[in-house]
Amino acid sequence: MAAGTGLETGTGTAVGMGVRALPASPNWYSSRCSDASSDGRLFGFAARHRVCLLDVAAAAAPTFYGELIGHTDRISGFAFCHCPGQSSLCASSSDDGSVKIWDSGTLSPVLEYSLHQNPISALHWSPLVKDLIVSGDEKGVIVCYWHNRSDSQQFFPEPRTVFCLTCSPHHENLVAIGYKDGMVVIIDISRKREVVHRLRGHEDEIHCLAWCPVPGEERLPAWQDELQAAPPEEGKVPNGELTQDTATKKGCYLASGSKDQTIRIWSCTRGRSVMTLKLPPTKRRGGAVDPAVKERIWLTVHWPAGHPTEIVSSGFGGELLLWNLTQPGKRKWTLLGSSEGQNHSRIVFNLSSVKHQDRELLFSISMDRDVKCWDLSTLDCSWTMPSLGGFVYSLAFSPVDTGCLAIGVGDSMIRVWNTLSVNNIYDVKTFWQSIKSKVTALSWHPTKEGSLAFGTDDGKVGIFDTLSSSAKNKPPQISSTYHKKTVYTLAWGPPTPPLISGEESEQPSATLYSCAGEGIVFQHNPWKLNGEANDINKVIRDTNSIKHKLPARTEVSWKPDGKLLALGNEDGSIEIFQAPNLKLLCTIQQHHKLINAIRWHHEHGTQPELSYLIASGSINATIYVHNLKNVVENSSENPLTITEPFRTLAGHTAKITSLSWSPHHEGRLVSACYDGTAQVWDVMKEEPLCNYRGHQGRLLSVQWSPVDSDCVYTGADDFSVHKWHISKQEHTRPPQGKKSIELEKKRSIQPKVKAKKKKKPAGRSPGKQDANDAMNGDDSMKEMLLEENGVSDHEGEKEAQEAELADKVSVTVSGDTSSSACDYSSFSLPKPSVTQKAAPVKKESPKERPTPDASLKKRKPRSILPFSTLMDHRSKEEMHQDCLRLAACLKTKDNNEDVAPDLKDCIHLGLFTDRDSLHKMIDMEGKHHLENGHAELFQQLMLWKGDMKGVLQAAAERGELTDQLVAMSPMVGYQAWVWTVEAFAKQLCFQEQYVKAASHLLSIHKVYEAIELLKVNNFYREAIVMAKARLRPEDPVLKDLYTSWAALLEKDGHYSMAAKCYLGASSPYDAVKVLSKKGDVTSLKTAAELALISGEEELSATLSLRCAQDLLLSRNWVGAQEVLQQHKTLFGQRLVFCLNELLCRCLSERNPCERKSPVPPCYHSWELNREASFFDMVTEVWQNVLGMDTTEQATSAQEQLRRIEHPPSTSNTHPKQVLFHISHDLALAALSCHLGTWDEAVKSILGAVTRSFDAGNFTLMQELCSIVLPEGCDDLRDKLDSTNSQSMDACRSLEGFVAYRLLYDLWWNPPKDCLGLQKAVLCPSEQTALEKSCISGDPSPDETVQTAAEMGENLCSTTEVPKCETQSDSRTDCVDVVDRQSKLKGCQVLLSEEMAALQNTQRDIAEVQETLAEMIRQHQQQRNNLQENTDGNTQGSNLEQSSETESDKSCSDSNQMNCKDEAKQPVTLPELTKQLLKAKQKLAEFPDNLKVFPFPDVLECCLVLLHLGSQCPPELQEEALALLRKHGDAAVHKKAGRSFLT
Repeated sequence: MAAGTGLETGTGTAVGMGVRALPASPNWYSSRCSDASSDGRLFGFAARHRVCLLDVAAAAAPTFYGELIGHTDRISGFAFCHCPGQSSLCASSSDDGSVKIWDSGTLSPVLEYSLHQNPISALHWSPLVKDLIVSGDEKGVIVCYWHNRSDSQQFFPEPRTVFCLTCSPHHENLVAIGYKDGMVVIIDISRKREVVHRLRGHEDEIHCLAWCPVPGEERLPAWQDELQAAPPEEGKVPNGELTQDTATKKGCYLASGSKDQTIRIWSCTRGRSVMTLKLPPTKRRGGAVDPAVKERIWLTVHWPAGHPTEIVSSGFGGELLLWNLTQPGKRKWTLLGSSEGQNHSRIVFNLSSVKHQDRELLFSISMDRDVKCWDLSTLDCSWTMPSLGGFVYSLAFSPVDTGCLAIGVGDSMIRVWNTLSVNNIYDVKTFWQSIKSKVTALSWHPTKEGSLAFGTDDGKVGIFDTLSSSAKNKPPQISSTYHKKTVYTLAWGPPTPPLISGEESEQPSATLYSCAGEGIVFQHNPWKLNGEANDINKVIRDTNSIKHKLPARTEVSWKPDGKLLALGNEDGSIEIFQAPNLKLLCTIQQHHKLINAIRWHHEHGTQPELSYLIASGSINATIYVHNLKNVVENSSENPLTITEPFRTLAGHTAKITSLSWSPHHEGRLVSACYDGTAQVWDVMKEEPLCNYRGHQGRLLSVQWSPVDSDCVYTGADDFSVHKWHISKQEHTRPPQGKKSIELEKKRSIQPKVKAKKKKKPAGRSPGKQDANDAMNGDDSMKEMLLEENGVSDHEGEKEAQEAELADKVSVTVSGDTSSSACDYSSFSLPKPSVTQKAAPVKKESPKERPTPDASLKKRKPRSILPFSTLMDHRSKEEMHQDCLRLAACLKTKDNNEDVAPDLKDCIHLGLFTDRDSLHKMIDMEGKHHLENGHAELFQQLMLWKGDMKGVLQAAAERGELTDQLVAMSPMVGYQAWVWTVEAFAKQLCFQEQYVKAASHLLSIHKVYEAIELLKVNNFYREAIVMAKARLRPEDPVLKDLYTSWAALLEKDGHYSMAAKCYLGASSPYDAVKVLSKKGDVTSLKTAAELALISGEEELSATLSLRCAQDLLLSRNWVGAQEVLQQHKTLFGQRLVFCLNELLCRCLSERNPCERKSPVPPCYHSWELNREASFFDMVTEVWQNVLGMDTTEQATSAQEQLRRIEHPPSTSNTHPKQVLFHISHDLALAALSCHLGTWDEAVKSILGAVTRSFDAGNFTLMQELCSIVLPEGCDDLRDKLDSTNSQSMDACRSLEGFVAYRLLYDLWWNPPKDCLGLQKAVLCPSEQTALEKSCISGDPSPDETVQTAAEMGENLCSTTEVPKCETQSDSRTDCVDVVDRQSKLKGCQVLLSEEMAALQNTQRDIAEVQETLAEMIRQHQQQRNNLQENTDGNTQGSNLEQSSETESDKSCSDSNQMNCKDEAKQPVTLPELTKQLLKAKQKLAEFPDNLKVFPFPDVLECCLVLLHLGSQCPPELQEEALALLRKHGDAAVHKKAGRSFLT
């Protein structure tokens, strides 16, 4: 672990600091798409359309360095520059036609050129000319490009496909090129006639070429020409008798590897092969590959620089061979990788080596998706880096084996990564047996180690045992129940019926729940996976006696204690069930779009109530957190509906795919999103903490590390898993405004679907056949592409599938209407006769006359007996001959002799003899017709002959039945007729004339079959007409038709049509649900009305309220009241909406210069009594307009409103939301005033005021106080029951806030002439203290101090200043001062001694907790640093630094006096705990009545009073000073100063 936790990554890396990654897999079938830099630091390989760079300088393990991003298509070649001083430059070629040059240091492109017209297949950077890049393409064109002078030259040595090319390391002008057909050519790029040698010998593709690293051909004497047999002692002779002419010295050897399973060594001087090495049939170790399967071979060769007499090559499977070229005899090779499991398991594509200190390292990339590094001195594998060949759909940490991360990937394999392994940081096991499809879901058994459940794209669910020693080849158990579509989620949970049996021992402790794309959740018994799985909807129906259709399930999540189950649905609702019988407790109606992720908060915190938090994410970008504590504890008989979230986390701009709670914190959540980022949230504060943007695609999965609280793992559709640190991210919130990656991807996917649509002919609906092809055929194509090299974008599509299906269905529906129309007309009998009458043929014939004789020919009918007619039109002699023969024949017949033999050639005479002969003649004619393709004439003849049955059978077999034949078939008999019609219907189905086929079935009374036929082929409209016309109204088939069609329409987004179907099926509940699915105002309104008509009162009320709240957001109060007025149960809400409207009117009248909103508000034209107080005015409107006449009505409304609890506001709550919640509080207050329960009224008003204060909107609080309590609280206090201590406390708190608002009013609007006095009056000591505090507090924007400073800035700036002027002008100054003094006396209530003490204690507690949190954070950081820095000395300095920073921090926070001591001795943990205990005890001593209600900050008020100076009465100043001296300290002053200055 130590070696690579906080891996420092490259300078400009796209990934950020300290990221560890499992990268995308290297591309396959490319002669050079990986290379190592000459300085030995980086190894790069092409992965899809990016280049992944690994830092390989540390021998122990590689670290992820970064990616080169810019190509738009698969990269086919990649090479570093090996010239000295340029080791950071590299080049890549891509199928997009371009070659790019990159600087790997900054990960940025240097330049790009596109000179090839065809796909580039090979690329190399010349090792001698530092700016020359050579590339070749599939048509044989070679391009040389000198990038320093932007000069290029093209060569065309051979019109063949280039497979590989390599520049010579000794002669700067020589380039060797290998072709697809086995030819090798050496060209000289400095000459006109470029070809130097054509080397023939290989019979198949040349996969790789490698030049000998040392020049000259005399070095290796052992090689005679292949023609001479080498004598046995040859190898020992130091220098053989080779003729050493001058050319030999210049020459150089070249090695080539080919698909023909041989390696050849060529001599450049002689232009011929000097040695051939045949690949040995090595036994694959450990790999169980079927010998019958001929795996494609790839033979790559590498001539290592430090070993000129040795060549490394790939073998048949994945093994690497080291050939010793000087060794005599047959066997010249040794295997790399001595121990089990070191070798690759599939073919190897590329080899490249690098000198590292004193060793030579070799890097290999293979089809098994591993990158390996070998030490050529020991021939052992130094390290293996696994990589991923598909989208990362799922991540799961084992709850038992800590740090064990399972990764579900689109390349049909599961990786299990032991993230805690010390000696190998990429300790990854791979499981592939029996998967055969993308792995889309994973879940570990909660208690049984090594038991990993997986689900796949094709609906399979299984369980692997990842521990067993034979695990490598042990196939998983597969459930015999398959889902019909992609498995979305797996979850282990307690058994539910029918798996619960009497005895504990007979049932598993945990069973597996799987949820998939068809919307069903199965419960599998892990002990009997081959048994039938149970659909849990059945139990849900039985327990809750539900009649209506259940929604499609898309997510399943069990609370960790196994007591509650949450199901997420396609319509956006979340249902909470109680184990074991799955009683429905409540439904959360919040998202209204398909649910993608649900997560329960963990159980192990200090606040047990947090375990009831449930976070959910959907296709909408907002995450909602709900608190189900009350629901579970006060479970009522009927299930509740929750529409208010506990917390709302907004910021992402695309759909949420995955969520994970931090196991180390309370209320920390991380989310993964299609906007390409992961976001960490503080849920309780609704605050975004950190945003990770290192991925290059959409995120699909996220998991918080179970061992490191600062660490998160994410998986994305960029084929990679990243491990990153929260503390090292620079961004805090998601990127705004660009739905970046999402839209890009959508654009790239879109056209494909459209194209598919067009192919279908307009008039026909695709049959079952087509629909399946479209789904499977194209998908499997995509899959191959995707999984091969990740070119295609094929996503794990909860909604893409819907969209695609929807498109298909809509095509079929529109197509059907037209086709069905014509089919009907052709079948209805009376019509044809009418048309014939209506359009007399006679009239048209004159028009046809002028046309040439073709038309005349057409009119003459074809003869039915052409053969005999022809025979009777021969020459006279032959006719005479016929007469004689016929006579002879008839004569013999009369004498009862056998027919004369000579009639055989004259079959046409059968016309004049007996029936047998006639039959022969008819058969002859019929055969003639069939040969000429006139089946209808043949059939007519057979009908005459009387062999109708044979005709029908033959026609049916050949698919040539016609309407005419069917019409004639009854003459054969009833059975034959029925059989013929059935056969004809089948034939019509093949011709896709389904409606006509159904009509024919109807004619033989096969009503159900006809309806089924139409239904199966999506002719729902026609099927319903037929069923309604022919079946009894209560027949279940009819209902089934309606519901199936509705489901299809719903998928398609035709919600109103689907609703009509549900109504037809008499299930109005489902009609309402589907109408409300769109979620816009009009749909909700209609759905609510529909529910009302259908008697679904409660549902109707819920929808009406949702609709009204949407209208409220667009400021349409009139519409909202209209929607609400239909429901008695929403009378309380009507009062709230009415009050909200009046409040907004008052606010906008007081602040007319608020910025104009795009939607003008739609108010009612109510008569308002402006003289009365706000509450009286409201009550009057309630009575006059809404008809609240009786006290009963008022009390029931009050009851209704009390039942609704709104979550507390934070500074992140939307202002309109805050205003609505305030209106709710004020409505309760107004009702209490009306009913005379003043004690309640005070609490409600206080609630409204504090809510605005908590939301950080000070100006709103001021306005509220002045609207609701313009005269202060005295009036209210008199009406209270003074014996009720609680209401008196509430009143005191309310008085405090009113005075607080007044105090700021006076401070911000000083009288004109007092401005000068202000400073003089302050006593000097006080003045300096204040100034000091103001100066020292740097107004840092991060610090959100919820005080006056954070007033709603727009309101404050526009309204306060003008008001001040009008005040000072309107009155004389002297009266003003007196008046202000009396007002200030009213602020006395703020200077409460006991409150100051209480707030101080609370402040101490908060401060100690903060210091504790800081200590913990620092401790973790130190631990991280220790793991990062392997050297001892850096550790030391780090520790010192951190302790210094700690003491600094504590200094700045506490007052200056203690600061000096603390610098000497930093606070220890026990001391802090002691402080905390002491403060908590002190807090407990305060009377409870003080703690119940909030109160403004007393010390802050003291400071303001002092700052008012002369305007403040002296006795008040004294009191304020006394309080400050007693309870204040530098920290308080500083904080106050900071907030005043911001």
